[in-house]
Amino acid sequence: MLATEEPATLWERLVRGWRRLRQVPEWATFAGDDWADRIMDVPVTDRFYAKQGRSTGRLVLDSPAGRLVVYLKRHFHLPLFRRLMALVWPGGDWSPAMQEYNHLQWARRQGVPVPRPVAAGEFIGPALRLQSFLAVEELTGMLPLHEAVPLAAARLAPDEFLRWKRGLVAELARLARRLHDRRHFHKDLYLCHFFIHADDAAGVPGAWRGRVWLIDLHRLAHHAHSWPVWVVKDLAQLLYSSEVRGVTARDRLRFWKLYRPDGARRTLGRWLRRAILFKWRRYRRHNRKRQAQA
Repeated sequence: MLATEEPATLWERLVRGWRRLRQVPEWATFAGDDWADRIMDVPVTDRFYAKQGRSTGRLVLDSPAGRLVVYLKRHFHLPLFRRLMALVWPGGDWSPAMQEYNHLQWARRQGVPVPRPVAAGEFIGPALRLQSFLAVEELTGMLPLHEAVPLAAARLAPDEFLRWKRGLVAELARLARRLHDRRHFHKDLYLCHFFIHADDAAGVPGAWRGRVWLIDLHRLAHHAHSWPVWVVKDLAQLLYSSEVRGVTARDRLRFWKLYRPDGARRTLGRWLRRAILFKWRRYRRHNRKRQAQA
């Protein structure tokens, strides 16, 4: 990943502005040499969504070298505290885009399959302006699990589907433990944030390891001391989102047996299980209440 760092004093950032950029070597081939001047204004191709000073959209970039498809996340209006800190401490990664870029790089180093970040940047100043962007490569030809599981249930014979789920559940438990053993927590660990190749919903893979991808790591955080709280939140979210066609109570129990703490930590495991179920019930009640009000 190439970096663009231009030395700037506080006065220069305040008066003229400054930008920090990250990019893979081929990014400019697809985005153009002047991409940094246009990135915050370029129209996305489709799947545009905007809310509260930020937007997300799918961007298709064609060049003689081929095609690159990314999801472009942009942040136009950020809180005053972040703007002040970025101005004073420009290397602190105060923007959501640079934070998620770092989260993705960390996850890749831990062996967690995640989308490849191809470009990221911050625009600091002039005055108290702070904007940021992140471009991540699309997981082309892949499906989120809340769609893939029902699809596999419809396509596969019952005995094949059981074997398919057994391997998938084991990989989900492995990925969750890989994050949690390092005291890192996704905080949006819903089934829709796990992706698999569409072809893997049509048959039983020889091995699931490395075939399940995790997306949307913008909330990923390290909690060395309050980690039980975040284990409960992550796993309750996953449990709540597992209420899709093809997932059974036996699948959920298998996940827990593969995930739960070992040996001397069984007492903690029982406490966590009760807390997760309590949190899951709260998610369900909240969702039913919201649906009733809709």
